[in-house]
Amino acid sequence: MRLRRDPRATSYLENSDKVIQNPVEYKGKWAQLFGNNNCVHVEFGSGKGGFITQLAHLNPDINYIAVEKAETVVYKACKRADDMPSNLYFLYFDVADCLDIFANGEVERIYLNFSDPWPKARYAKRRLTYRDFLDKYKQVLVEGGEIHFKTDNKGLFASSIEEFSMRKWLIKNVSLDLHNDEQTGNIMTEYENKFSQLGFTINRLEAVAP
Repeated sequence: MRLRRDPRATSYLENSDKVIQNPVEYKGKWAQLFGNNNCVHVEFGSGKGGFITQLAHLNPDINYIAVEKAETVVYKACKRADDMPSNLYFLYFDVADCLDIFANGEVERIYLNFSDPWPKARYAKRRLTYRDFLDKYKQVLVEGGEIHFKTDNKGLFASSIEEFSMRKWLIKNVSLDLHNDEQTGNIMTEYENKFSQLGFTINRLEAVAP
């Protein structure tokens, strides 16, 4: 269901020091914003931010960037974060334009969690694991950089494996039932918690850039 636009979002985000208004200005300069040379991890499609906020709290020596296309979603993510970690920034931007905000080799890891599956074949190019997106991710990732991908949608998972394979990414740590496999440090997203309670199995993999 599409989230209704909140008229308070624009004003709030314009005055938030945790939301980057003009991310294109930081291309190649994210280290300056964070004030250190720690590695950068990015979540594309961060939703309400629960996952990446927890990660940022647990890993203060990693810089995190949450990218979400919808302004209202970013607004709700910032509003709900009672204790916003200093190593996390939010921005609302289209993932398709990621090359405009990240320089080559500027990101160490990308998280894709419960992306829209776009199940109809004619919309395959919109999937965040489609080959065109993978080619862009490869550019912004460091050598040997990784994508960590989770979804409850088996069709999307299968098509994503095909796309990674086609582009020669190394796939590892594959799970078709994450919550029943041995796991350490798994942080659940809002969708993950919801779907697992409904009995859906969670699929997960890690892919290393070629």
